[in-house]
Amino acid sequence: MNKATETLTVVVERDIPQPPEKVWRALTQPQLIAEWLMKNDFEPVVDHRFTLSADWGAVEGRVLAVEPNKKLTYTWEAFGLESIVTWTLTPTSTGTHLRVEQSGFRPDQQQAYHGAEAGWPRFFAALERVVAAID
Repeated sequence: MNKATETLTVVVERDIPQPPEKVWRALTQPQLIAEWLMKNDFEPVVDHRFTLSADWGAVEGRVLAVEPNKKLTYTWEAFGLESIVTWTLTPTSTGTHLRVEQSGFRPDQQQAYHGAEAGWPRFFAALERVVAAID
């Protein structure tokens, strides 16, 4: 693989003491997504196009894959970045092992890459609070 086409990937993993069904709701229900990520018009339906909006701008996305309570994949496009975000939920004896992978950062997109490296752990912390509050 030559360096020009090599892309970078950010991976964050956490164990969350809640069942996959609750984590899934926080990942797919617009009002819950808004609490930990951004305002949105998300729907967990393949090919659904959505926008995540924040005070700094917006992310355009399209749902690529939906496996309820197991896996969610969508595109994440903003400021010239064309990446793919994949959430994987694995049941554990204490709850859910949650992994997010954002792939597709070109070598010239260091700012976006480092932003994701810093951003996902923060989003995860907020996501965990949201999941814990779900009845």
